Amino acid sequence: MSDSGWSEAEKAAMQARAEEMRAERGGKKKADALADLLAKVAEMPDDERVMAERLHSLVMETAPQLEPRTWYGMPAWSLGGKVLCFFQPATKFESRYSTFGFQDVARLDDGAMWPASFALVSLGAEEERTITALVERAVRGS
Repeated sequence: MSDSGWSEAEKAAMQARAEEMRAERGGKKKADALADLLAKVAEMPDDERVMAERLHSLVMETAPQLEPRTWYGMPAWSLGGKVLCFFQPATKFESRYSTFGFQDVARLDDGAMWPASFALVSLGAEEERTITALVERAVRGS
């Protein structure tokens, strides 16, 4: 933590988001947003990079209408300009596990309480099926 109360990783994420917002206001092209996502993925350690590459493929195969982008410097996929889901690698904030999460636009509502973020330490066939079903449901409900 710094004197401001924000960690260096948190400050870097806020700076990345500010840059993303400036680019969006400047009319950033979809191809540039995809290139940004792929560049962030390429920077990741091997285990996270492989997971992020597979997640990107899964999301795009499941919901090709989603637009790849970065969000706070992390891979994300949006619908109608709003982030629907994202991948937070463990190394982003020195966490114990990576996270695949959904924003409220996803409408994964299930009663009075439901999960919107999932810890991810590896990505096998079962996790892929779960993620695919969640992305399908999120897109349908949005």
